[in-house]
Amino acid sequence: MIQSAITVSLVKEAEGGPFVYWHDLPGACAKAAELGFDAVEIFAPNPDAVDDDELKALLEKHSLKVAAVGTGGGWVIHKLMLTSADPEIRAKAREFIRGIIDWGAVFGAPAIIGSMQGRFEGDVSKEQALEWLAEALEDLGAHAAALGVPLFYEPLNRYETNLINRTEDGVRLLEGLTTDNVKLLSDVFHMNIEEANIADALRSGGKHVGHVHFVDSNRRATGMGHMDHAPIADALREIGYEGYVSAEAFPIPSSDEAARSTIEVCRKLFAS
Repeated sequence: MIQSAITVSLVKEAEGGPFVYWHDLPGACAKAAELGFDAVEIFAPNPDAVDDDELKALLEKHSLKVAAVGTGGGWVIHKLMLTSADPEIRAKAREFIRGIIDWGAVFGAPAIIGSMQGRFEGDVSKEQALEWLAEALEDLGAHAAALGVPLFYEPLNRYETNLINRTEDGVRLLEGLTTDNVKLLSDVFHMNIEEANIADALRSGGKHVGHVHFVDSNRRATGMGHMDHAPIADALREIGYEGYVSAEAFPIPSSDEAARSTIEVCRKLFAS
């Protein structure tokens, strides 16, 4: 069964980014439950930013789960990336992500690698960067598997990375790994830029699709742009997807209105 999630950012340095709720995790959980979301997706500055007991109490109080946890704070705050020319930075990037994996696993939540994948530049070739990325995914994917959670890797659009932009390239990367514990995060905003047809790209991703960022063409909430989400929903059902559709969207015109628009579209498209 496809379930709904809403994003919450706790990272001050990321203010202005595409997250529906900001800073107030208790308030975000209360609103998510009130509107009928199944889970929250949390973007935290570090693995120790949220007290585990407090989060467990919030989840229990509001009957919510944690859909996923973001690692992007490692890039936004510390400028760490897995494909840096500096081996010390690459090592610190893995260490940061490993910490987020450990934290998320307490709540059964996979970690997301998006912005921390980095890019190739300067003396680093694309082939070298992709080799470093694959090595990191092997290592971190195995680490997540030992904790009983998958790891999500997100292809980004060409303006955010020059490594992997399209689903077919993401599938090729994952199929070259030894571990089968790394899944694709399919973000329909990025796909709207890079794919000829989003629904067909999801079909090509098939079993590799582990998480979906469900937004509109302008990175606003679903229903606030010009994207047709019905074929996307059909494709997800066709591939047997049973994960979350999570709103990584701008809080426009407000957080509550963005959340409300998202849940209305989700109910329309994914009602059992």
